[in-house]
Amino acid sequence: MPLAWALLAVVCRKFYMGICVMKDILSELEDRRSAARLGGGQRRIDAQHGRGKLTARERIELLLDEGSFEEFDMFVSHRCTDFGMEEQKPAGDGVITGWGTINGRMVYVFSQDFTVFGGSLSATHAQKICKIQDMAIQNGAPIIGLNDSGGARIQEGVDSLAGYAEVFQRNIMASGVVPQISVIMGPCAGGAVYSPAMTDFIFMVKDTSYMFVTGPDVVKTVTNEVVTAEELGGASTHTKKSSVADAAFENDVEALAEVRRLVDFLPLNNREKPPVRPFFDEPGRIEDSLDTLIPANPNSPYDMKELIAKVADEGDFYEIQEDYAKNIITGFIRLEGQTVGVVANQPMVLAGCLDIDSSRKAARFVRFCDCFEIPILTLVDVPGFLPGTSQEYGGVIKHGAKLLFAYGEATVPKVTVITRKAYGGAYDVMASKHLRGDFNYAWPTAEIAVMGAKGATEIIHRADLGDAEKIAAHTADYEDRFANPFVAAERGFIDEVIQPKSTRRRVSRAFASLRGKSLKNPWKKHDNIPL
Repeated sequence: MPLAWALLAVVCRKFYMGICVMKDILSELEDRRSAARLGGGQRRIDAQHGRGKLTARERIELLLDEGSFEEFDMFVSHRCTDFGMEEQKPAGDGVITGWGTINGRMVYVFSQDFTVFGGSLSATHAQKICKIQDMAIQNGAPIIGLNDSGGARIQEGVDSLAGYAEVFQRNIMASGVVPQISVIMGPCAGGAVYSPAMTDFIFMVKDTSYMFVTGPDVVKTVTNEVVTAEELGGASTHTKKSSVADAAFENDVEALAEVRRLVDFLPLNNREKPPVRPFFDEPGRIEDSLDTLIPANPNSPYDMKELIAKVADEGDFYEIQEDYAKNIITGFIRLEGQTVGVVANQPMVLAGCLDIDSSRKAARFVRFCDCFEIPILTLVDVPGFLPGTSQEYGGVIKHGAKLLFAYGEATVPKVTVITRKAYGGAYDVMASKHLRGDFNYAWPTAEIAVMGAKGATEIIHRADLGDAEKIAAHTADYEDRFANPFVAAERGFIDEVIQPKSTRRRVSRAFASLRGKSLKNPWKKHDNIPL
């Protein structure tokens, strides 16, 4: 009996010791987690808040569904031993990585932590980002990068440069495979800008974020130009002048909310269809107001966004690059709950002419839609390409060809509606039947011709230029014969002349009929689009 009691005592002691050890381990785990969550410390967190910025973790919490974030590599630290770096080894090494959900759909995310070495990229920092990029490609889910970094970590030298290149390579491999979204929420300078530049969408935050290859000090030293960081690479610069960024928002909270909204329009990868959302709008809705949208004067402008809103489910339109090249409109709507990309000429700006900037903007958007099986609706009112030496010297020929190429290459369902003018080469470029348009509609107000009546008349009847009455008669005759959609319809270039008020119904039915479309281009390694 004494022996049994002794054995029991030993077992109890070991059990108790095991409990104590487990408690110690769990306590250490919680301590380590708490330290990692603090990043660079409370003082730096307060400084971040003082600049009107959220911390890296707060951003993730706002971006993802509550409680969905699963973190990777929380305890990873850098391996640098130069310049006293071995004495500073914060957990996480300046970037938070992992996965979570947005409205129940999986995404991978990394968020750079400016409180840790200014968010600078080290070899291990890069490895963490590369890890989730690889996982996103393998598992078919979008990658969202929240960038807030001073650039390469100088103490690590070439190791940090190698890290950037590893990230770049994965950006390239992920392109067209999974959607990539970059949100610039602080500085982004030097080589760091090239990773966002290769992603599908770039959002910025006004007044707190900027992007440039070389900063203001270097610019002053090399070129003697005096420029502020905001002027050089701020949100306004990149949304209005350079087209690097797709949109800019007032603060971190708004930017992250808009990312959530964008993700709702996109498929998870290139092998999935875009999501279908519940809709509360009648597909056959008639909009009588559209019958009077086109002004009586053919030179008067109107707002194409009104047509987009009246075609879309619940009038919901998510515009891309709203502040750049306003003569063309790009963005996403839903029809019967399904995502559709929209490209539309805007008659209120430059009369809707195509130019260098609008061609590049629209071409990139069309190629994105084609990558991810998003159908394209094209609304056409284009008097031609913008004339002038600045356009020709800037390469409008090559840039215009980009849009032509993008439409001709696209295999997704394509529906086109010509509302008013479709003149010259611009008619061809804007998703014409000749570029494998599936449904090409025209309103009764459509004018499909080589050029406007007056210009055409002056060329055809040059001998009568001195006689105003004859020229007027010739112009009227030309308008009667060509300033309508019926000549093109007679040749089968227009499938149907439709009533403006029935546009939503006809377009919705067209896309519904194309859901099973299957079209493949000839095999090639890749194309050679004119860059």
